[in-house]
Amino acid sequence: VIDEPRNRVIAVREDHTTGAREAVNTIVALDALGQREPTSIAFGNDFYSSPKLSPDGARLAWQTWNHPNMPWDGSEIWVGELDRDGNITSSRKVAGGVHESVLQPEWSPSGELYFVSDRNDWWNIYRARGEGDEPVCRRAAEFGAPQWVFGQRFYDFSGPDEIVCIYSDPGGAKLGRIDLNSGHLRPIELLYTTLASVQVSGNKAAMYAGSSTLAERLLVIDLDTLAQEVVKVANPAHIEPGYFSVPKPIEFPTEHGLTAHASYYPPRNHGYEAPAGEKPPLVVRCHGGPTGSAGPGYPFEIQYWTSRGLAVVDVNYGGSSGYGRAYRQRLNGNWGIVDVDDCINAARYLVEKGLADPDRVSITGGSAGGYTVLLSLTKRDFYNAGASHYGIGDLELFAQETHKFESHYGETMVGPYPERADVYRDRSAIHFADNMRCPVILFQGAEDQIVPPDQAETFVEACQKKHLPYAYVLFEGEQHGFRQEKNIRRSIEGELNFLAQVFGFETADEIEPVKIENFQPRPGVGERI
Repeated sequence: VIDEPRNRVIAVREDHTTGAREAVNTIVALDALGQREPTSIAFGNDFYSSPKLSPDGARLAWQTWNHPNMPWDGSEIWVGELDRDGNITSSRKVAGGVHESVLQPEWSPSGELYFVSDRNDWWNIYRARGEGDEPVCRRAAEFGAPQWVFGQRFYDFSGPDEIVCIYSDPGGAKLGRIDLNSGHLRPIELLYTTLASVQVSGNKAAMYAGSSTLAERLLVIDLDTLAQEVVKVANPAHIEPGYFSVPKPIEFPTEHGLTAHASYYPPRNHGYEAPAGEKPPLVVRCHGGPTGSAGPGYPFEIQYWTSRGLAVVDVNYGGSSGYGRAYRQRLNGNWGIVDVDDCINAARYLVEKGLADPDRVSITGGSAGGYTVLLSLTKRDFYNAGASHYGIGDLELFAQETHKFESHYGETMVGPYPERADVYRDRSAIHFADNMRCPVILFQGAEDQIVPPDQAETFVEACQKKHLPYAYVLFEGEQHGFRQEKNIRRSIEGELNFLAQVFGFETADEIEPVKIENFQPRPGVGERI
């Protein structure tokens, strides 16, 4: 944030030089000329985010939270009064608490403070006017998302009486305009189903936009004429429409009489048709986080599967964002249970509908999704194959080794550690590897500091000792989430080759095979396709 009258920049600092057990997070003021040392102006809590200076420069708003909460569990918005030199003379909490998630404080042109809160189950936009604040536009939709990164913007002011906002429901993201006097929301019709980071300048609104058939792009909209300009496309590669599988949202029954959500992608390749009566193999995808979501975006990887004859179901298991706070909290204390059950029930639903072959069901996921994969393979006898990308196999190890931001994440998802170490062990696939009844492949980055390689390697060692079928692919120089083109390609192609070996089909592509240790194809499997 630029504080122009005081010739300084206000920023969030993460200091690793103090010698403390964890990095120290504060809000600091930086001299724009670099002639003075940074000055801490808000400190004492575990995390800070989103400093925002009021139009008159007299007040500073920010977001803060403490362990063991993640910002989507419980956080607070504070406002500090600034003196002439920019020091905070007094401060007060405006909104939030340990059971309320608040985010993106913004000052209106007239100096009123706005923020997003989930106090009524959905992340809605509020105006700060003391106790009993009401949402600007009450709606069963999300005007926010989990704060995994800084700088997310879900709304901006287009004038003193109007907000341009992004909101989402199970059908995807939408763009709208809210009249601040009446609270009326007027949608802006777009072809896009994923939107992010809206910013308004004059009569123009810029944002990231994409859909299941349109790659993510930087989009600018004229708010007067609604004319659209595509400034830059992230991936300009052209794919024939005949290869695109359009997702179909499904809501399926799961445990305890509840329902969960997913997107189903049927196989699609205009050059081929399946034999009569042939049901496709199914790939069950579980997203990371686990507090995240699988939106109807432009998933090249999914199209890779579906164009080669496999069906995909992208599961938003209980605990996913986009369906309100109550749905998000289904995973609290139940990580490794609800996610596992919901992924299996999504597959069962599709099998019962005749949309998938029950003997060729695989599960795949990365990070927290990889955790769900490994636990599903070791605690349930349902899948025929699985692929873990930088997944967690040992929750105790994860709790001891991960970075500050997620270091207490498990306390909400599993329980306090080490007090409930027994639960952490019971929810760790490493202790149940001998229960696995199908082949697994693990992909891992050698430089991963969030889920270090020893997570994968301890699971591999367990498979080796028990002579279980596995494949392990380690990428040197990669961190959490693969970034090098050759490794991304190898992980996708390697997983397809792995499934081809397990399910007994041939690939149209020339792919370097992966070696599956201790593996013997099941009799007759090679005759399926």
